[in-house]
Amino acid sequence: MRVTLEKFIINGSRPLKGVVDISGAKNSAAAILPASLVLDGPCRIENVPDILDVTILKKIMTKLGAVVRNEGRNTLYIDPTGVNSCIASYRMVNRLRASYYLIGALLAKKGKAVVSYPGGCNFGFRPIDQHIKGFEAMGANVSIEQGLIKASTSELRGAQIYLDVVSVGATINLMIAATKARGVTVIENAAKEPHVVDVANFLNAMGADIRGAGTDVIKIRGVEKLPGGATHMVIPDMVEAGTFMIAAAATCGDVVVRNIIPKHMDSLTAKLIEMGVEIMENGDWIRVLGTRNLKRANIKTLPYPGFPTDLHPQIATLLCLARGTSTITESIWDLRFQYVDELKRMGANIKVEGRMAVIEGIPKFSGAPVKATDLRAGAALVIAGLAAEGTTEVIDISYIDRGYEDFEIKLRSLGADITRVEE
Repeated sequence: MRVTLEKFIINGSRPLKGVVDISGAKNSAAAILPASLVLDGPCRIENVPDILDVTILKKIMTKLGAVVRNEGRNTLYIDPTGVNSCIASYRMVNRLRASYYLIGALLAKKGKAVVSYPGGCNFGFRPIDQHIKGFEAMGANVSIEQGLIKASTSELRGAQIYLDVVSVGATINLMIAATKARGVTVIENAAKEPHVVDVANFLNAMGADIRGAGTDVIKIRGVEKLPGGATHMVIPDMVEAGTFMIAAAATCGDVVVRNIIPKHMDSLTAKLIEMGVEIMENGDWIRVLGTRNLKRANIKTLPYPGFPTDLHPQIATLLCLARGTSTITESIWDLRFQYVDELKRMGANIKVEGRMAVIEGIPKFSGAPVKATDLRAGAALVIAGLAAEGTTEVIDISYIDRGYEDFEIKLRSLGADITRVEE
């Protein structure tokens, strides 16, 4: 089978102007879909983004025996009652970081899970020690053999689990597994990201008993059955919203980012205001008005409510256009700085020192051929191309398709000159 490779061609120096509607959150959908396997009845999930990661998850769940079908582009009907397999092979999950959620779901559903090590973007080692620690505390036997994570249990039991590091993946995975564990599970030092809350709300709507999501202590009282039967709407994607906010600022544009939860954007909004960008917000929208006199800033990525690592490459692109010296410190992923060499092709002046990048502002980017090294780096390069003088080609855009619905279509609606073509 021939694989079609595609790229974006961008003619820059056009201010983005208009209104853009944000899709459902990738990080929520990537957890809620596997979590639905735990249910004992069908459910409907609305506002599911039409992205590559969701497409891959739907195929995996179907192979496991679930019925998954679209009811409209962004609504899924899922019936997991026919799940008859506990195995998700490398060939099934090698492009998917969120594959580890299948472990917690299948353990709770079938008492056994065999899942290949997570794939997805390569921006650092993905330790799952906190996941394993929690599963073992709940009575599971876990081993890693030849790239396969094997977990089994005769019965999951409630447990007191303290996460040594704040981990979104471990928090959600253990929460999913604990929904059917006998007794009460307490997760301390839990992640507080909005999609953790969204997954908890989904499970509660289906019959689970989860309290404290959004705080650092989550309590789950296990139940025998999760009847399902309800409809859940995925929250808006704060990373997609942030990407368009930064793109508006980078192009000196005037954009209303709509269908969002402004509170989720507080850490980004604060930095944009610090850099001289004008921000207005009300209800479910934020308006961003760019400036040609961007000010320097220092940024450090942190777990929510701190500055999100998934907006690191995008904000670094904006810092390149600010006057003076800025810094950005990455505290989550070891290899997040892979985008730097690509931005340098476009004229960026960035020096990486360990987990910190020192950025000297430049007057403008120059169009050049560049390569997306991961999902968020790809979005950052598109932003640079939109702001650049001349033409930019961004290749390997399948990374971008993993997390952004209709990315170039939404950008064109704002006046961008961006085209998807076959390589």
